[in-house]
Amino acid sequence: MFKHILVPTDGSELSQATARRAVLFAQEAGARITAFFAKPEYPIAYFGEGALIDPTTPEKFAEMAEQQANEYLGAVRAMCAETGVTCDIVTATSDVPYEAIIEAAEKSGCDLIFMASHGRRGISGFLLGSETNKVLTHSKVPVLVYR
Repeated sequence: MFKHILVPTDGSELSQATARRAVLFAQEAGARITAFFAKPEYPIAYFGEGALIDPTTPEKFAEMAEQQANEYLGAVRAMCAETGVTCDIVTATSDVPYEAIIEAAEKSGCDLIFMASHGRRGISGFLLGSETNKVLTHSKVPVLVYR
């Protein structure tokens, strides 16, 4: 039924567990995976009369975000390699992850988004995480939420 699955990751333990399950699901279904990470945009923080308080340069920030993406997506790629599942890697720079996830799924031609639930703390533990909920609400591509 599903032949191309987008697996967004944020590197968290829950996200990595979800990626492991997505890889097994893809293996059983004969599907391929596109692993996705939304890199954060450079934070512009001002103090007082416009003095920048973050000593990190935009270039250094982008380099660190790229290293983070390579680490997280490399873990998914390794899981795929172990099981013989074809894996592509996609990143985008965005401070609105749910939009980036939906756009990546559409651009990559995915027929399923397989993602983790988030935000399981206190009273909010009864609700899906905000990014997951936004993907569910706005995506035209089917979404499978793994808990």
